[in-house]
Amino acid sequence: MTTTLLSKQGRKRTWYVADADGKTLGRFATRVAGVLMGKHKPDYTPHADTGDFVVVTNAAKIHLTGKKWANKQYHKHSQFPGGLRTRSAAQVHAADPTQLVETAIKGMLPTNRLRAQRMKRLRVFAGAEHGHEAQKPTTLTGI
Repeated sequence: MTTTLLSKQGRKRTWYVADADGKTLGRFATRVAGVLMGKHKPDYTPHADTGDFVVVTNAAKIHLTGKKWANKQYHKHSQFPGGLRTRSAAQVHAADPTQLVETAIKGMLPTNRLRAQRMKRLRVFAGAEHGHEAQKPTTLTGI
C-alpha cells in the first residue's frame, strides 16, 4: 500500500462557518484548528498544508468555564526590562472579543512553518454577520 502525497494543484479548499455562540473556548479551538490543518480529510498529510478556510462568527459570545474570566492570564512582554504586561481574559475580551478565539486557535496549531499560512485561512468575527457569503461556506458540524 502506498501513501499518496498531495500536490498544490491536487488540494481542494472548502469554506466552513463555525458559530461560537455558547461554545467552550478550548473545545471549540481544537475543532477549528483540526479543520485548518486538514485532519478531517482522508488525505491528511502532516508536512503539507491541506486544510480548509474557517469563518468563526459570534466570537463575542464564547464561553469560559469556572473562574477563568478573572483567573486566566494573558502575558505580553515588550523585551525591555519591566515590560511584562498581564491582562485577564475579561480584559482581553473587553478590548477585542475576537482575540480570545484567535489566540486559542493559534495555540492549538503546531509551531512550524505552516502555522502562519493556516492562520491566514482563519476569519474571526465578533457578531453573526460575515462578508464571505460569496464563497458559499457550509456549517461546521460536530463542535
